[in-house]
Amino acid sequence: MSHLPATPCTLEYIRQSLTRPLPGQAAQEKMAPQPTHDLVRQWQPPASYREASVLLLLYPHTANSHQPEWYTILTRRGEYPGVHSGQVSFPGGQREGQESLQTTALREAREEIGLAIEKLELVGQLSPLYIPPSNFYIYPFIACSPTRPTFCPNVQEVAELIETPLRLLQNPTTRHEEMWTFADGSLRCVPFFNIFGHRVWGATAMMLNEFLTLLI
Repeated sequence: MSHLPATPCTLEYIRQSLTRPLPGQAAQEKMAPQPTHDLVRQWQPPASYREASVLLLLYPHTANSHQPEWYTILTRRGEYPGVHSGQVSFPGGQREGQESLQTTALREAREEIGLAIEKLELVGQLSPLYIPPSNFYIYPFIACSPTRPTFCPNVQEVAELIETPLRLLQNPTTRHEEMWTFADGSLRCVPFFNIFGHRVWGATAMMLNEFLTLLI
């Protein structure tokens, strides 16, 4: 991976970036599946939507370099009878009761990947995003860990952990698009990040792109 550009990001730079106005839908749309045959993406949630939160975790790691660099963690879901089966996502899940959305993101990260949440620093959040197939309105939170966490994935929810260098996500050569046929028979152009052979697309790619846009 020596051909990749070194990320200029420091924790202070990330904090400063998150004080800027969020680019929101304009950044999300760039990694959204593009409709064909007059399909229109539903950006506004209906009154019956469910709430969920995800955690974009940043942590230092020296896996492929002599100096620590920022990584984030993605998870690959197992195969199950559901619309998000096998997809790559951030740790996260449905809000329970009256807990805060921030609490949801942290709790789900602890339950899914065994994250020691007491060591984290929450540094910001991204724009919420509605997911029509599952009727979830997703709230993304960003946290930093001072060291690489010890991960202990819940095998019932997580098939694989994907430790991803931030500089890889920043590299434009990881971005691709393909024409996919969806379950309803529609043909759509799907942008995605190719991360170690995994196609990171849909809501996860859209949230990632908003974060990466802030760092430019």
